[in-house]
Amino acid sequence: MATQHRHPTGLDAHQPSNRKPSGGSSLTRREMLKRTLLTGGAVAAPCIVPGSVLGLNGTVPPSERILLGGIGIGGRGSFVLQWMLPEKDVQFVAVCDAQRSRREGVKQMVDQHYANKDCKVYGDMREFLASRTDIDAVLIATGDRWHATAAVMAMRAGKDVYSEKPSCMTIAQGQAVVDTAKRYGRVYQTGTQRLSEANFVWCIEAAKSGKLGKVHTARAQISGGEAELSHDWLPAEPEPTKDEVDWDLWLGPCPWRPYNSTYVKGGWRGHYDFHTSCIGEWGAHTFAQAQAGLDMLDTSPVEYEYVNNRTGDGMVTRFANGAKMILHQGGYWKGPCGMRFEGPEGWVSAADWDPKPVVSNPALLADFDKVVADYIARTGRPMNHVRDFFNCVKSRQPTVASPEVMHHSMSTVHAANICMWLKRNMRYDPAKQEFAGDAEANRLRTRAMRAPWMI
Repeated sequence: MATQHRHPTGLDAHQPSNRKPSGGSSLTRREMLKRTLLTGGAVAAPCIVPGSVLGLNGTVPPSERILLGGIGIGGRGSFVLQWMLPEKDVQFVAVCDAQRSRREGVKQMVDQHYANKDCKVYGDMREFLASRTDIDAVLIATGDRWHATAAVMAMRAGKDVYSEKPSCMTIAQGQAVVDTAKRYGRVYQTGTQRLSEANFVWCIEAAKSGKLGKVHTARAQISGGEAELSHDWLPAEPEPTKDEVDWDLWLGPCPWRPYNSTYVKGGWRGHYDFHTSCIGEWGAHTFAQAQAGLDMLDTSPVEYEYVNNRTGDGMVTRFANGAKMILHQGGYWKGPCGMRFEGPEGWVSAADWDPKPVVSNPALLADFDKVVADYIARTGRPMNHVRDFFNCVKSRQPTVASPEVMHHSMSTVHAANICMWLKRNMRYDPAKQEFAGDAEANRLRTRAMRAPWMI
C-alpha cells in the first residue's frame, strides 16, 4: 500500500491484491517484483535480496504494507502507537506535532523500534498532509479540540483515520466527520477500544441476546471531575519559539488565548475551549458501550433529566423505546469506564479492572468463551481495536467504531453536557439533530471555529 494513488471515491487506483488485471500480463505485483529481482538482477550482477522485500520469513513486502503517520502524539497517543507498531503489515513513517519535544520523542521511539532513523518529523499538519501523499492512514491523538478538525482534514487529503476520543467537540463536528468519511470514501475508527475487548463484548452480547430478558436500564460511568467548565483564561506567559511550540497551531480551531505552559502540559482539561467535561472524558467510551448493548448505536437518547449537581452524576437519559441510560461517576464498578445492563432476568457489568464480567448469577458466565468466539466468527472482528482498523483499511469495510457510531454516542455526550450547562431538562430529536423548542440549546450544537480551521 506504500505507493498507491487513490481515486477521490477512496478506491485504490492500483489494488495491492492477487486480482489479475483485465488485460496484458497476469503477473501480480509481488510476482513481478520477485521475477525482476531474481532474474534481471542476476544478469547485471550478483546481488543479495533481503527476504523482507519478497515477503519471506513471515514478513510483509513493502507493496502490501499500510503506511501510517501520526498527528499530535503525546502520552495517550504513544500508548496507542506502541499498540500499533508490532503489526507486521503496518509501517509508521512520519509524525506531525506542534510541540518539538513530542515529535522528537515519537521519532526516537519509532526509530528504536525499526532500528533505523527513517521516521520523518513535521511541525505543521498542512505541510504534512500535502507532502506525504504516500501515507495511507493516520493516528490522531491530539487534545480534544483538534480531533474532528484533524480527522476531516486528513480524510480530505485521502487518509484513513484512527482518532482518539472524544472525537468531536460539538454535534455539528460529529456530523462533519460522518459526511467527510462518506464523501471521500475513507475508513475511520474512533478509539473506543472497549468495543473490541472480550469482557465488554460479552456483556453487550448478553444484553442484546435476551439472557437478561428485555433490558430496561443501562448504566454508564463518567469520570471524576465536573461537567461545569471554566470560561476563564490562564494568565499569559512568555510565548516560546515557534519551533519549540507553535502556539497558533496548538490552539487550532479554538478561540485565541494567551500562551500558558499549563495548557500544553495537559492542563487544558476543565476549560470550555478545550474539553468535553467529565461527561465526555469517559462517556465517549461508555455511552457507545451502553448504546451497543441496548442496540441503540444508530441513535441517541431523546430525553435528558437535569440533576442538581456539578457533575451529571445520576442523570437519567431515555431512548425513544423507553430504555434508560443512567450516568454514574461510581458506585457500580471497581475500575474505570464501567457499563452495566439490567433486565428482569438479572444484570451484567464490566469495567477495566475486572478479570471477567461481574454478573448477578455466575451461571450467566458459563458460555463466556463461546459467546465471544461466536461474535468473532459472525462479525469478523478481532479482539484488538487497532487490528480491526487496519483490517478495514484493507477491506474498505466499516470499523466497529465507525463515524456513525462515534457521532451518535458523542451526540449523547454533548446533549448531556448542554442539559447540565443550561440546568434544565432537554428533549432531543436524533434524526433532526436538534433540541425541541429550545433555541438556546440549539445554539450550543456548534461553536465558532477560528480561521482557517473551519470545517
